[in-house]
Amino acid sequence: MTMNTRRARSRHTALAALSLLAAGALALTSCASSAVTAGDTADDASTTDYVWTMVTDQAGLGDQGFNDLAKLGIDQSAEELGGKAQVLQSSDQSQYVTNLQQAVTTGSTVTTAVGYLLADAIVEVAQANPDSLFTIIDSEALDADGEPLANVAGVLYKEQEASFLTGIVAGLTTETDEIGFVGGMEIPAVLRFYSGFVAGVAAVNPDAVVTPAYVGSFGDSAKGKELALGFYDQGADIVMEVAGGSGIGVFDAAEELGSGNWVVSTDTCKIALAPENFLTSAVKDVAGTVLRENTAAVDGTFEGGTVQLGLADGAVGLCQENLDDISSDILDKVDAATAMITDGSLVPPATPEELEGFSAPTL
Repeated sequence: MTMNTRRARSRHTALAALSLLAAGALALTSCASSAVTAGDTADDASTTDYVWTMVTDQAGLGDQGFNDLAKLGIDQSAEELGGKAQVLQSSDQSQYVTNLQQAVTTGSTVTTAVGYLLADAIVEVAQANPDSLFTIIDSEALDADGEPLANVAGVLYKEQEASFLTGIVAGLTTETDEIGFVGGMEIPAVLRFYSGFVAGVAAVNPDAVVTPAYVGSFGDSAKGKELALGFYDQGADIVMEVAGGSGIGVFDAAEELGSGNWVVSTDTCKIALAPENFLTSAVKDVAGTVLRENTAAVDGTFEGGTVQLGLADGAVGLCQENLDDISSDILDKVDAATAMITDGSLVPPATPEELEGFSAPTL
C-alpha cells in the first residue's frame, strides 16, 4: 500500500481553505445539478480534449456532501487544466459499472468514482480498461490478490481525526448528555466518522452517551428525518449526521423542532440548511483531491495505489465558518487536540473495535 507523507500545512490556513471549498461546492450545486454538464474552458488546442468525469453514488448531486464536492473538483479541473467536466449520475447501484464504462467510452481523461459503494464496480471496469485512469473517493481499488490497481488512485481520509474535534464540541455543548448519530450505511468511512466522534465526546464528557442508527442508504431524507426526530424525542439535544442526502432530513427535523436541537454535519459546512441548529461539521477536501489527481494525470505523475489523507495534510478538519458561535474554552480544547493529532501523540480510533480500547486523553 502506498501511503501519502506530505508535510502538514498551518492548521488555520488548511482548515479555512476547507471551509471555502465547502461553501463553493454548495453554491455551485445549488445552481447546476443537471445529470451531464460540459463546457470547453481552454484556448490551447492541446488541452481542449481533456474530459474530467465523475460518477456519483446513488445519492447523486445535491447531497450537500462528497458528490457535490467532487463536482466542484472536476469543474475546477476544467477551469484550471482545460477541457470539459462531465457528470454521470447513478440513481441506484446497478448503474455503477455502466456509468464507469460509459466514461471510458466517451474518452474520459480521469474518471472519479465517488464513494465506497463503487469499489467493486471500479475494479471491474479498471481491470477491463488498463489504459484508462481512475480515482475513487473513500475506498481502495484492489485486485483478487489484494494488490492495488496501477491505474486507480484510491483515496482514503482520516475522518476520525476531524470527527474527534466535532465530538469535543458536541460533548461540551450537550445539556442532556444524550447524543444521536444518524449514518447512511455501516461502511468504513461512516464508521471512521462514528468512532472518532464518540471518542471526542468521551474525551471531554464521559457521562454523555452517543447512540447510533442507520438509514440503509444515502438518498432517503425522509428516513433520516424520522431517525433524527426519534433521537430528539428521546432526549437527545445533538444529532450527528453522516448520511449524504439522507442527512438533509436530520437538518429538517432539527429546524422543525426549533432552537436547542443541534446538528453536527460532515463533508461540508452545512450552515445554510438550518442556521439556528447547525453546531459544527467534520469537513473533507474532496474537491482538492479530485483536482490533485487530475493535475497529476496532466503532469504525467499519476500513480495508482492508496493514499490516506488527514488533518496534518489539510484534507480534513473542523468547519471554520461559525467559530464565533463556539466558546473560546471549547475552541482551546479543539486546538489542543488538533496539535496532539498532528504531532501523532493522539490517534483517534478509526473503527468500533479501536474505539472499545481507546483511552481518552486529558485535554
